[in-house]
Amino acid sequence: MPSGLVALLDDVAGITKLAAASLDDIGAAAGKAGTKAMGVVIDDTAVTPRYVVGLSPERELPIIFKIAMGSLRNKLFILLPAALLLSAFAPWAITPLLMLGGAFLCFEGAEKVLEALGIGGHAEVEETPMEAAHLEQSKVSGAIRTDLILSAEIMAIALADVEKSPIFNQGVILGVVGIGITVLVYGVVGLIVKMDDIGLHLAQRRAAVTRALGRGLVKGMPVLMQFLSIVGTAAMIWVGGGILVHGLNVLGVHAPEEIIHHASEVVAHGAGGLGGFAGWLVTATLSGVLGLVVGGMIAFLLHQVHKLRH
Repeated sequence: MPSGLVALLDDVAGITKLAAASLDDIGAAAGKAGTKAMGVVIDDTAVTPRYVVGLSPERELPIIFKIAMGSLRNKLFILLPAALLLSAFAPWAITPLLMLGGAFLCFEGAEKVLEALGIGGHAEVEETPMEAAHLEQSKVSGAIRTDLILSAEIMAIALADVEKSPIFNQGVILGVVGIGITVLVYGVVGLIVKMDDIGLHLAQRRAAVTRALGRGLVKGMPVLMQFLSIVGTAAMIWVGGGILVHGLNVLGVHAPEEIIHHASEVVAHGAGGLGGFAGWLVTATLSGVLGLVVGGMIAFLLHQVHKLRH
């Protein structure tokens, strides 16, 4: 009997070690997949604060919370099951769908660049006054719809990185990525939208250093928001371009990825200690150039179609 108990404990210990190793693998895979999606995360973080502009300060955090809950529903109840179904029954469709999403990111980024240059852009729409509750609901709904597109890109990027894992591991990894990124994005967004209030509060303190810090936060918020907008646009373009380059390579068109890889290696070799950063910068820049060209072409075609319709 004692020997049987010892054997049972050995089995339990073995199963525990196997489970721990599996969890470590899942955690590492989730971290890697989430890192690859970080460009879209940056854009998501940059886009969301604009949805609370024009609303009362006391409603900012509740609205961010509503958007975060909508984002979580998008990821866990819509996109996660769809991703697992694709992985199980149509894995061949993952790359084309990912490329469609990449093209959309390129288009969105190019639209922002064209608008900043005063070329094209969306027509101005005359807004009609609406009640505060209706305005809040409208903004939340719009934010959740936008989040669905960005979240789809995040989940697709993560799925492409773990598509060879067992289906259960894929589900756990995508769930971890979805929850982790939602907490990260909307935690940062909540901090950003309340930063000016924090600065105003500090500016009313007695200590000179605290007042100076508060005034700096209040004055710096418009600059920070502008910087986030620029970074978000750049992230959309380079991430979208990178997705297209990788997708073309998977589909048999190797030239774009080979050219970018060769240029990155040449620059990295000549940069010495900064080789890693220089190589990444070349890859991101060339991917961004491709993304901007593709996005600009899509924007041009859509604008021509819009002119023909009107």
